[in-house]
Amino acid sequence: MTDLKNQKRLAADILKCGENRVWIDPAKGDEVQACITRADIRNAIDSGLIKAKPKNGTSRGRARHAAEQKATGKRKGPGSRKGTANARVPSKRRWISTIRPIRDELKQLRADGKISPSVYRLYYRKAKGGSYTSRRNLKQHMVADGNLKEEDL
Repeated sequence: MTDLKNQKRLAADILKCGENRVWIDPAKGDEVQACITRADIRNAIDSGLIKAKPKNGTSRGRARHAAEQKATGKRKGPGSRKGTANARVPSKRRWISTIRPIRDELKQLRADGKISPSVYRLYYRKAKGGSYTSRRNLKQHMVADGNLKEEDL
């Protein structure tokens, strides 16, 4: 094996990269060894005997894998949490996502004539008080109270 340490050093300087990124054609080692001046090295670079290897980027593979897992609901345990429950999903936002579907359901039932306006008002007020957790829970209470028929579920 020919010693190309000096050629590599000069090439790195000319290519403005590190010595580890300098590639020298292994088949033409003797020709490169004859290059002793900077001009010789420049000619070797122009002829393709010496090249700069591409920079290594940071692989996104691990990040993609983590993002995929998060999308399926993993990596959300206590060890991954920084903020309080209220900081992660504010209590107001949680309330909004609970009450809106319930109110929509009440409006739909009233519009379809399945409940009277007075019954609507009663359940609207109870919903505001936090009595129901979901549309399904609301309807179960209405059936239990006799204000909605079983087939209307």
